[in-house]
Amino acid sequence: MALAHPPSFTWSIKDTLADIKTRFPKSFTDPLIIISISEQKLALIENNQITKTYTISSAKAGTGSLSGSYKTPLGVHVISNKIGENSALATIFNARIDTHKIAKILTEPNQKSGADNITSRILWLEGMEDGVNKGGDVDSHDRYIYIHGTDEEGLLGQPVSHGCIRMGNLDVVELFGLVSVGTLVVIF
Repeated sequence: MALAHPPSFTWSIKDTLADIKTRFPKSFTDPLIIISISEQKLALIENNQITKTYTISSAKAGTGSLSGSYKTPLGVHVISNKIGENSALATIFNARIDTHKIAKILTEPNQKSGADNITSRILWLEGMEDGVNKGGDVDSHDRYIYIHGTDEEGLLGQPVSHGCIRMGNLDVVELFGLVSVGTLVVIF
């Protein structure tokens, strides 16, 4: 669930937005998403301000873009597809298809499901930086890097994913409704 009072991030929104506007002037969007790996937080930025923050989980293996690394890619991405708009909360997706099976949501800190379940909604990311997260063996889209729900909600706030950005199920449903295909996502 989004925090009522967004925390102070350790990065400068103004500097980050200025950098993105300079490097991607034709692609800049409002709102946009900024993900801080070090803080395990996702922020929705609207009108140059943080309007929502969510606790996330990035990759257990750290950051990186190489295919097969199970790492979370850094850099500027765009939401290329939104999947699951009418799916039930906690629905399990397999290859982006709604299985109509509902995951048991684990909320205790040490509970693991034994699967890397993708639940509730999928925001499929496409890299925008050639050689960083786009093209060749570093292509985020070809790696199936998503922002998605997880059945392991008790593990949010720590790096445990296989490369994607995991969110709580209610959170990813809320975020899904606030963004569109073409929304920029900056992961740093």
